[in-house]
Amino acid sequence: MSTNSVLLPSWPMQSQIGAVSSTRLGGHSVGAFDSFNLAYHVGDNRDVITKNRDLLNTYLPEGAIWLEQVHGSDVHVVNSTTDLSKVVRADALYTRLRRQPLAIMTADCLPILLASKDGGEVAALHGGWRPLASGIIANTLMSFRAAPIDINAWFGPAIGPTAFEVGAEVRAAFVNQNDSFSQAFVATKENKFLANIFLLAKLQLNELGVTAVYSDDLCTVTHAEQFFSYRRDGQCGRMATVIWRK
Repeated sequence: MSTNSVLLPSWPMQSQIGAVSSTRLGGHSVGAFDSFNLAYHVGDNRDVITKNRDLLNTYLPEGAIWLEQVHGSDVHVVNSTTDLSKVVRADALYTRLRRQPLAIMTADCLPILLASKDGGEVAALHGGWRPLASGIIANTLMSFRAAPIDINAWFGPAIGPTAFEVGAEVRAAFVNQNDSFSQAFVATKENKFLANIFLLAKLQLNELGVTAVYSDDLCTVTHAEQFFSYRRDGQCGRMATVIWRK
């Protein structure tokens, strides 16, 4: 695998757990999906996607579990009785199993990794604005045995605060819950705002008691050579952010 194909999270958990976030580089796809597309649902050649997933698997201890992500707040708990052949509709994965990678796909939405500081529990979340507004972080934390203060979080590449223009309804979805979320929105024109999805997730985590939050603040829209972006390109591939217990 190309060294440009993956990023390692900048957080203190890498010695205890495994985690990786893919880029758009080093794969086999062509055209709008050039080149490391990992999603079957976007119109790319299925055989090529399978080759790309096989390439990702060379970095993982086992094949990853994938979700059908629906922009909701459901969490799928993976345990010893889970049927790994079934694709589940949810937007977060949690496990205490060893060597079982959990994968989230994104192309602007915020991928969030959670790990207990003792390395015993991990989760991967699809942090689009709808899952965040509907409680995906709180629902995932409920699966953890560790207290929130004993959990680390990392944010992967996502649409940055200068690129994510939203309508008033998106701002209202957060501010109506807690006025502190207003700091994550900057008015640009009538009923339009720039939203900081990184800050929204951090504020939620902090409010829930998770204070150890790490991020490289990488914007998928502005780094066109490195990341897919649905907001920028429309038709495009998807990256994966994966976590597992060692």
